[in-house]
Amino acid sequence: MTFETVYQYNFPTTIRFGAGASAELGDYLIRNGLSKPLIVTDRTVEQLDFFKKLTAGLKAKNISVEVFSDIHKNPVKSDVYKGTDVYDATHRDCIVGIGGGAALDVARAIVLRVEHREDLFKYDDLIGGDVYVTNGVPHFITIPTTAGTGSEVGRSAIIADDQTHQKKILFSPKLLAKIVFADPLLTMDLPAPVTAATGMDALTHNLEAYLAKMPHPLSEGIALQGIELIGASLETAVNQPDLESRSKMLIASLMGAVAFQKGLGVVHSLAHPLSSLLDTHHGLANAVNLPYGMRFNIAGFEHKFRRIARALDLKDETGEGVVNYLFELNTKVHIPHRLGDIGVKAEHVETLSDLAIADFAHPNNPKPVSREDFKALYLEAL
Repeated sequence: MTFETVYQYNFPTTIRFGAGASAELGDYLIRNGLSKPLIVTDRTVEQLDFFKKLTAGLKAKNISVEVFSDIHKNPVKSDVYKGTDVYDATHRDCIVGIGGGAALDVARAIVLRVEHREDLFKYDDLIGGDVYVTNGVPHFITIPTTAGTGSEVGRSAIIADDQTHQKKILFSPKLLAKIVFADPLLTMDLPAPVTAATGMDALTHNLEAYLAKMPHPLSEGIALQGIELIGASLETAVNQPDLESRSKMLIASLMGAVAFQKGLGVVHSLAHPLSSLLDTHHGLANAVNLPYGMRFNIAGFEHKFRRIARALDLKDETGEGVVNYLFELNTKVHIPHRLGDIGVKAEHVETLSDLAIADFAHPNNPKPVSREDFKALYLEAL
């Protein structure tokens, strides 16, 4: 596989992958009769040179550009409502999500809301709200700038309630992007801490998808390959980034998002409350909790951890060997081992445990997780 040229595959979304793929956006819009995109991104990406060059290129093709970047790093319902108001007021005809997980989740939620104006959380998949996604949606395009969430190929958006901080899932196959422009060049200038956190997020997706209890052999195969790619490239992508390592991480991120349609697990339910309560970066929250959550899952699933160890090319093919590797990898990419080092205090544990047991991810964990288990894991990691 070469990373210097752009190639295409479909799974099921059309993906244009390779260095320079994002430059194809303008011509794609023109071919599809689209001229008034709402570009949804975050304030950081909006200031980057590539973004300014991209939007200038669109304007040079007589494409009217409207940018919405007023979003939280852990998206909330009001972000979606504000973005929809901009879509309406400026008479847009499509939505382009550019950024990491937060921007792409908000973009996807706006895609839903444009033609579905009931309360946003009526469409929460956890209460069967997907059955109300009955209308059409705007043309939707995604361009990832991080190798982490894989939201660019997703069918769901995770949005928190502004007041309760509880996360909801908005889901429908209609929310798949029509096309993804996956350009590893856009990730080359990411700071090392962001590369590390988002990369560990992608690893968490692949690991938890592989272990999730729902049977799905296709997802398991994809997840194992994603784990192998990350094991071979994350440390280099963080510490000595080159096109090959960044490209492999971007592919592995896409794979993790495809794989976790099988489900996630205990680590995500530990991490989500940190983001909603303490505004912790989601990837960082996953990274710190990952070794502890994986250790919790070893007993009874030793055979699966053996497969994970082989994908990572470990000499110690046990669950503990995998856990030790995860601690070592966090060290190599400069992520702390303790929740206390990222702002968690003992007085947060009870509230975090309440939020964790209410979270949507752990029912798919390979073994049941009780509130007491969550409390014990938080205290162990503290």
